[in-house]
Amino acid sequence: MTQPVISIVGLNKTYDSGFIALDDVDLAVPKGEILALLGPNGAGKTTLINVVCGIVSPTRGTVHVGGHDIIREFRAAREQIGLVPQELTVEPFAKVWSTVSFSRGLFGKPRDDAHIERVLKDLSLWDKRNSLTKELSGGMKRRVMIAKALAHEPEVLFLDEPTAGVDVELRRSMWNVVRRLRDQGVTIVLTTHYLEEAEMMADRIGVIQDGRIALVEKKTQLMQKLGVKRLTLRLAQPITHVPEALADHELSLADDGGGLVYTYNAKTGDSGIKQLFADLEAAGVAYVDVDTKESSLEEIFVHLVEKKS
Repeated sequence: MTQPVISIVGLNKTYDSGFIALDDVDLAVPKGEILALLGPNGAGKTTLINVVCGIVSPTRGTVHVGGHDIIREFRAAREQIGLVPQELTVEPFAKVWSTVSFSRGLFGKPRDDAHIERVLKDLSLWDKRNSLTKELSGGMKRRVMIAKALAHEPEVLFLDEPTAGVDVELRRSMWNVVRRLRDQGVTIVLTTHYLEEAEMMADRIGVIQDGRIALVEKKTQLMQKLGVKRLTLRLAQPITHVPEALADHELSLADDGGGLVYTYNAKTGDSGIKQLFADLEAAGVAYVDVDTKESSLEEIFVHLVEKKS
């Protein structure tokens, strides 16, 4: 097996107060993957990122980035990492070009104007290169932070709530940038509260709760394993209760009796739909429309968190 770009084994972070922020975390992330870390506030997402990036010291455990131990080989490990934190931290009186170029110099990289130009153009910042950062909108400042994180050509990019406070149009264009980076071989770990983004972007989904990794699954496998489908029948005439003849089916009333909802797992073989339709006809329940909908990642996530609680 190819060595993962990020390797975390037995990671623990316990604060002096006794609070356990990370509890025996194991995680491996291969090159070129987008991993979305989901979890409620206080679950340990940001602490995990901060440990890997050398901002927070672990209590025990090992972390390697690009084969480098983050403690014994801190500088070599940190050079592999670009970090975009939640907070907007940009120098207000610096121009966009100079602040991004300066970030490259902090990592001891030689001047490369062509690379900085590519980064700014990829992030639609080229027209703003001579603007002071204080003159930019919040969304554009977020782009500057991403540009700073990419200035030294990292192999790994951490995005901690990268689209918080960003309008929908800007969010979509930023995710196009993330896709291009992944295509270039950059490994991306992101946290987000926009679950539809994780569903759209991620290769794998990790769920963290109470400092523990509850699961890490390929997105498609997770949705197949835990996702269900709902078949909604709009009835010709409203009913007040599910007929006794249909009691063997997973049915519930909807729309004040104007609809029936049938829940099933499409991956388990026989969905039971054929028998349902036969029983509906036998019971004299007429319907005028049928609609199916698959569980979203948000519904799966809520189910997982409730199950772990």
